[in-house]
Amino acid sequence: MESQKKYLPVFSFEFFPPKTRDGVNKLEATSKILAGLKPRFFSVTFGAGGSTRDRTYETVVELNESSGIDAAPHISCISSTHDNIREMLHAYREKGIRHIVALRGDMPSGMVEPGDFRYANELVSFIREETGDHFHIEVAAYPEYHPQASNPDRDLDNFKRKIEAGADSAITQYFYNPDAYFHFIDRCERLGVDIPIVPGIMPITNYHQLARFSDVCGAEIPRWIRKRLETFDEDSDSIRAFGMDVVTRLCARLLEQGAPGLHFYTLNRAEPSMAIWKNLGLGGR
Repeated sequence: MESQKKYLPVFSFEFFPPKTRDGVNKLEATSKILAGLKPRFFSVTFGAGGSTRDRTYETVVELNESSGIDAAPHISCISSTHDNIREMLHAYREKGIRHIVALRGDMPSGMVEPGDFRYANELVSFIREETGDHFHIEVAAYPEYHPQASNPDRDLDNFKRKIEAGADSAITQYFYNPDAYFHFIDRCERLGVDIPIVPGIMPITNYHQLARFSDVCGAEIPRWIRKRLETFDEDSDSIRAFGMDVVTRLCARLLEQGAPGLHFYTLNRAEPSMAIWKNLGLGGR
């Protein structure tokens, strides 16, 4: 963890672009609350195959202008071309956006060809070629390995290629086993990878929803956590209380060991992340 301890902690929150007017109003209220914590940035996701391209752009621009917090769009390889990525980068530069999360993205069901970019390192290289150092580029990291990786060594090599292509920092998939993160950092250090790798944090508020997410993205819910959550059945208060304790302890251990910040997956809700933040005693940064 020595490579991570030299970086000042960066805290951030992730949103998805809302589909409805009610969703827009909810996100506006959520972002206003979380902006009061003075995070480094907000990120906004990008739907599979570019399905939320316009809504991602609109959400990023609105957040950037209204919240006082830098907003970072996710940009995905899937279904993207050199021309539409170039156009997107120009549009974001015109609006003063300087932070991007560059991802391979999820292939929608039935899609055969991914587009002009097969892997995230190709997207990172293209962004650098087109815009130089204008954008701070985040990439994804997988302490428990990408679900489509053929083996751990190849997965780590893929991560290193993204760094060599020009990525500035990384955000991990969420996890609940801190040792997976520590081991991942140790392996990165042995390969000479030396950038901030910020843990992704998913609050636990709904067990069935979390189980579905985790099955898709390859994040492991440790057996002891699954079993405890199963005993609560539909008792949402007990699920939230137990989840809050588990995730607060996880975050505390990560920060104590030198993690360079936390990135909260909010699902467009302020309360779970706020509660963990307060439990950690982070205050307004």
